[in-house]
Amino acid sequence: MTPLAEIHLSATQALWPLLAAFAVIVGFVVWAYGRTAGSAAVRSVCTALKIIGIAALLLCLLEPLWSKQRVKPGANFFVVLADNSQGLQIHDKGAAQSRGAVMKKLLAEDAAKWQPVLAESFQLRRYTFDARLQPVSEFGELDFNGGASALNTALKNIAERYRGQPLAGVLLFTDGNATDPGVALDTAGLPPIYSVVSGSDDVPRDLSVQKVAVSQTAFEDAPVTIQADVAANGYAGEEIVAELLDASGKKVEEQKLRAASGEQSLVFRFKLKPTERGLNFYQVRAISSAARGNPTNVALTAEATLANNSHAAVVDRGRGPYRVLYVAGRPNWEFKFLNRALTDDDQIQLVALIRIAKRERKFEFVGRQGEQSNPLFRGSGLTNENTERYDQPVLVRLNTKDEFELQGGFPKTAEELYQYNAIVLDDLEAEFFTRDQMTLVQKFVSERGGGLLMLGGAESFREGKFARTPIGDMLPVYLDRNETARPSGSLKLSLTREGTLQPWIRLRDNETDERARMNAMPGFEVLNTATSIKPGASELARVTDAQGRNFPALVSQRFGGGRTAALLIGDMWRWGFRDEAMRKDMDKAWRQMMRWLVTDVPNRFETRVEPKESSDTVSLQIRAREKNFQPLDNASVELMVTPIESGVSATNSTNFVKIKADAATEPGVYEATFIARKAGAYRVDAIVSDANGAEVGRAEGGWTSDPAAEEFRSLKPNRAFLATLAKQTGGEIVAPGALESFAKALPNKKAPIMESTAIPLWHTPAMFLFALACFVAEWGVRRVKGLP
Repeated sequence: MTPLAEIHLSATQALWPLLAAFAVIVGFVVWAYGRTAGSAAVRSVCTALKIIGIAALLLCLLEPLWSKQRVKPGANFFVVLADNSQGLQIHDKGAAQSRGAVMKKLLAEDAAKWQPVLAESFQLRRYTFDARLQPVSEFGELDFNGGASALNTALKNIAERYRGQPLAGVLLFTDGNATDPGVALDTAGLPPIYSVVSGSDDVPRDLSVQKVAVSQTAFEDAPVTIQADVAANGYAGEEIVAELLDASGKKVEEQKLRAASGEQSLVFRFKLKPTERGLNFYQVRAISSAARGNPTNVALTAEATLANNSHAAVVDRGRGPYRVLYVAGRPNWEFKFLNRALTDDDQIQLVALIRIAKRERKFEFVGRQGEQSNPLFRGSGLTNENTERYDQPVLVRLNTKDEFELQGGFPKTAEELYQYNAIVLDDLEAEFFTRDQMTLVQKFVSERGGGLLMLGGAESFREGKFARTPIGDMLPVYLDRNETARPSGSLKLSLTREGTLQPWIRLRDNETDERARMNAMPGFEVLNTATSIKPGASELARVTDAQGRNFPALVSQRFGGGRTAALLIGDMWRWGFRDEAMRKDMDKAWRQMMRWLVTDVPNRFETRVEPKESSDTVSLQIRAREKNFQPLDNASVELMVTPIESGVSATNSTNFVKIKADAATEPGVYEATFIARKAGAYRVDAIVSDANGAEVGRAEGGWTSDPAAEEFRSLKPNRAFLATLAKQTGGEIVAPGALESFAKALPNKKAPIMESTAIPLWHTPAMFLFALACFVAEWGVRRVKGLP
C-alpha cells in the first residue's frame, strides 16, 4: 500500500558531514554537563533539550520536505446513494418524524453543507434506489414509495456503471434491509462503502407475516398444508389471529395463538383439501384480537404498518386425472378392490389390461382343423381377424379413453406408454413382456420419470422370473438371492419407523391411533419373500410371522427420474373383508398409494416460475416435450399472465397480458420475463404450438408477488450487514451528525486518482520555534536550578 505522506531530504550530500558535526557537538555537550554540579536528573534534562534543539537546526540544513498525497480535485467520482423504499416510512418508537423524513433532511441541499464540500474534490453523482437504480439531480425527489429495497442489485449496478472509471466511494443512506438477499454481491469489485444507518433498534409494535410455505402430500384427508410464520413484536400476552382466505375473500379457516413474549415468532399450520383442480389461490392474514372488527384501521391496531400483515399463497393441485396403467396376469380380488377404491377419486384414472387366458403353445394347434382363434371365443360370434389367436393371450381392456387404446396389448412404443403416469404390475410373469417392452418400462421410469409398483401374487417377483431383467433391476428388493427363510402362519402387518413418517401410508392423525389400527388388521396368508432390500431403498412396512420373524412388505426407492415400489403381500384384499370400516380404510390406503405413485411425475408441458434479482420480476420457463418426452424444438409459446382479483375467476378475467416466450439455451425450454406492477397472486397460462402453428398442449402456473411483505419483514436496521459491507470494502459507518467532518476528511483518504504536494519543513517558522523552545527550556531549567 502506498503511504499517503512521506518525508524527503533534499540536501542529502551534506548528510555525513552534518552527522559528524552532530556527533562532535553531542560529545562536547555531554562532556560539559558531566563537569557541571547538580543532580543527575537535572543535568540529563538539560543535555537532552540542548541536543534536540541542535538536531532540529542541523536537520534544517538537510532541507527536509513533507510530501503527501491527496485526492486530485475533480478527477474522481463519488456516489451518494439513498434508499427510496417504503420501509423508510416507519416511525421509530417515540419519533415525531419517519425514518425517511430524517434522511431527507440530511440530504436536503440547504441543510446538507457536506455535499458542497464533497463537490469541491469529487465529481458528485446522486442516485436513489428501490426496486431499481435511478439517477437524480437532487434528493428532493425522494417520496419513499418504492415497493422493494434492491440494495445488493443497486450496489452491483453502481460497480458495473463505473467499471474502469475512478470511483472513490459510495455514501449509502439506508436501513440495510435488502429485499434481494439472493443476489450474489461481489464486494471485491466494490469501492469503499460509507454507510449512514437510518432508524433505531427500538422498533414499534408490529405484526408481520414473515413467510408462507405450501407443502402437498398424497394424504387424502388434508393433502395441502399451508404454514405461516408470523412475527409478533410488542404483543406479549395478547392473542394473535391468523385467517386463511380464498381467492374470493371468503374465510376458509382461522387459528389463534397467544404471544408469550414481546418479540416472538408464531407458527400457524392450515390443513385443507382444495375442492378444485389446478391452481388455487389463498391469502394468510394476521391480526390481533383487538383489531378483528376492523383490521385495516391503523389507529386501532396501533401497528407500525399494515403492509406486512398478509401474504398470498398458491396451491397447484394439478389438472389430472393422472392415468395409471394396471396390468394383471389374471382377474383377481386385488383389482376389484383397487378399481372400486379409485372410482370416486377424480385425481386418478385406472386403465386396466387384464389377461383372462394365457397364450397356447403352437404344437397344441394339431387336430383343430381351420380354427385359428382361441377356443375361448367359440360361440361368441367374435371370430374375426381382431380376435386373439392360439399363440396370443386373451386380454380385456377396461376404462380406456377410446376403442383404440391398448388394442395391441401392452404398449410397444414410447408414445403409447408415456401417456401414463404410473404402471402397476399384478400377478404377472416376466414372459408376458418382450425384452424390448421391459426395456421400455425401464426407460418409462428412469427417463420419463414415471412410477412403477409391483404387487405380490403367485407369478410376481421371483416366482415370475423377473430376476436379471430390466424390470427386476428397477425393483427395490433383490430377486436373485436364495431365500432360505419362509414365513409360517398368519402374517401381521406393521409400519416401520420410516413408514410412519410418510403421510401417504398413514391413515390416522397420530401414532397411537395408527398403531391401534395396525393391530386390528387381519392377518395375511400370501407373501413374496425378499429378505434383502437394495442400498438406498426404504422399508416402509413389514410383516411378522407366527415365529416372530420379520419380512419386508412394502419397499420403495428412487430410480433415475422416477420411483419404484414393491408390495410383496399377495392378498391385501383380506383387509377389506373384515367389516365396512376396514374396507373404507383399505380403499383410502389404495387411493393414497396411487397418488404417491404419480406425485412429481413430469407432464409433457410444464411451467416453472423463478424469481429474478428484483422482487417484482420473475422468469417464466415453459418446458415442452414430444409424445416420446424428447425436447420439443421449434415450438411457439404464447403466455397469458392474469393477476388474481378477489371475486373474479382467473379463467374469465379480461385483465391479462400476452407475452411471447423465446427459446432458451436448453432444448425444449422457452423463457420470458414478467414484471409484476402490483402485489398479489398471478396466474400464467402457456399455449404451445408446433412448427406448423397447430396447438399441441397447454400448461399453467402461478406465483405470488408481495414486495411489501419482503420490505417490512424486519423493522430493525440491519447494522451488522452494513458494518460487514463497510469492513470488506474499506469503508466505515458514518454517524448522521458527522457528515460534515467526514466530507472534509475524505479528500485525504485513498482514491483512484491522487496528486502529490510538498511542504519545505526547513523553511517553516515551526522548525525554528521548536529549536528555540528547546534552548529556552534548557536555559530556564539551568536558571531555576542554579546551574552555571
